[in-house]
Amino acid sequence: MISTSSSTSELAQIGAEIPSICGREAEINAAVNHTELVFLPTSNLHLQDMSAGFACALHMHQPTIPAGAQGELIGHLQFMFEHQGEGDNHNAGVFAWCYARMGEFIPDLVAQGCNPRIMLDYSGNLLWGLQQMGRNDVIDHLKKITCDRQYQPYVEWLGTMWSHAVVPSTPTPDIKLQIQAWQHHFAKLFGMDALKRVKGFSPPEMHLPNHPDVLYAYIKALKECGYRWLMVQEHSVEQLDGASLTQDNKYLPNRLVARNSQGETISITALIKTQGSDTKLVAQMQPYYEAKSRGKQQLAGKSIPCLVTQIADGENGGVMMNEFPRDFPRPWHEMKGQNSGVFGCNGTEYLELLESIGITEADYPVCQGVQQHKIWQLVNPEQADIKSVENAIVALKATDHKFHMDGASWTDNLSWVQGYENVLEPMQQLSVLFHQKFDALVVADPAVTTRSDYQAALLYNLLVQTSCFRYWGQGTWTEYARELYRRGLALVS
Repeated sequence: MISTSSSTSELAQIGAEIPSICGREAEINAAVNHTELVFLPTSNLHLQDMSAGFACALHMHQPTIPAGAQGELIGHLQFMFEHQGEGDNHNAGVFAWCYARMGEFIPDLVAQGCNPRIMLDYSGNLLWGLQQMGRNDVIDHLKKITCDRQYQPYVEWLGTMWSHAVVPSTPTPDIKLQIQAWQHHFAKLFGMDALKRVKGFSPPEMHLPNHPDVLYAYIKALKECGYRWLMVQEHSVEQLDGASLTQDNKYLPNRLVARNSQGETISITALIKTQGSDTKLVAQMQPYYEAKSRGKQQLAGKSIPCLVTQIADGENGGVMMNEFPRDFPRPWHEMKGQNSGVFGCNGTEYLELLESIGITEADYPVCQGVQQHKIWQLVNPEQADIKSVENAIVALKATDHKFHMDGASWTDNLSWVQGYENVLEPMQQLSVLFHQKFDALVVADPAVTTRSDYQAALLYNLLVQTSCFRYWGQGTWTEYARELYRRGLALVS
């Protein structure tokens, strides 16, 4: 048991009210697991008029760090404002505007008779950081386009991992906790009705696990949390024979299938993010121009519009800060007076349009996690067990230098695993201790998740898993992770 003084100290260093990341599990589970149509009833798009569509998403994130004046937890945006002379921190004001500006752009375009679309992916860290700073101006801009029925047809929120954790190296028992934490936080800010409309999921760093058991657990958690589709990077998946996706299949929904080492299978719809310079592509609205070069494709005996899907950081880089405000409105004004057959379309809206003509997930081309075909060449999927799968993985690692089970993300040039043992090992240890302390208690009494000691311990457990601590190399960022681990350890020991 930890002493009262130590526990009080760690709680005080949170620096503000614990964000809403747990405690309403049953209520949220009941709300999100529905089969109602979300966008189709209010959509003004018609498949017969469409030859091609494009879907753009903006990813927004600032990590939570133990860097307040007294060591309390603050968002990195606040740190930028408080340390203007360091690095690129002078961009703090522009970043804050980036987080709010869709609340300006969408209403303006609608008022001008345009038909815009955008998907939004905000990490829980960022949302909490904005709350900590008292930036109600930013949150109110987001509420306007989220809660006002006038703008709901144009904006789709995507769920994500609350603390921007990359899934392949997140402790498997915490994958669902990360997903649920974001749902709790979003519902607290924008309401349960808004959460019920969140049906797509945007994984941090576009990172998809390829270990059979981890991918299975991931998709299972997504579906249990009410998600209908997942955005994936094109090179993070493969066809069942190991071939890359065909060019045409990148512009259709795919059925992502996961088979675990017990032989169980599960699947979810995947929209494919194509390869490219993400921020430049979205900042200059190139998915629109790519869609203009494409046309209808055949699926399940029907001719349907293809969909060009892309996501980019919504604030990072000069192109997003400066060119996006100039270029985002152009396609919507250009399409307003034309009948070109090209339309902006959000992910769930597109899938519901396909469903309206009888096309379902069963009709989509099938894909799986990249490199998994090598495992199933050595192991009969119908006779798989944990030992045979792990033996196959060990054998492949020994004989194939290209084979790994680290998953795949938007880049092959970075690893969130290699060289970060000083972060990963404590992260795994904290997770184990958290579950040892609380899992049996939660099973016996689900109301345990409303207790402050559970909430504080969960907060630190999730925060240590933030990808930023394994992105910038050794130094300040890995030390942030170590400090979060130390504080979390005091709450679960």
